[in-house]
Amino acid sequence: FKGVDGRIDFINQTGDMKLDLNAEYRTHLFWKLDAAAFIDAGNIWTLRDYADQPGGQFSFKSFYNQIAVAYGLGLRLNFDYFILRFDGGMKAINPAYTSTEEHYALWHPNLKRDFTFHFAVGLPF
Repeated sequence: FKGVDGRIDFINQTGDMKLDLNAEYRTHLFWKLDAAAFIDAGNIWTLRDYADQPGGQFSFKSFYNQIAVAYGLGLRLNFDYFILRFDGGMKAINPAYTSTEEHYALWHPNLKRDFTFHFAVGLPF
């Protein structure tokens, strides 16, 4: 959601309820190199209506319209005792925005706004 000043604060987004859905398909390519395709969905909500988090209160009538969705591909270097992950992800649906182009990033992609790269050690789950 956007704060009262109109900006999106990704650091201070906390809530009382969390929905987190993940699906990942992994396959072996060759040698110690694996690949993955993934889809993530979810959001956070509060139980009360806070002035500094407008639109953040959970409602059964509208929560499904507030679910964010992202997808991506990744490479894994599997050294048996640890795994290095390199993932690139894109936003598909971003409920923080109200304009159609920003909200449905899948149909109106903007790499600068919607793409992210992650490096990690170990599996995500």
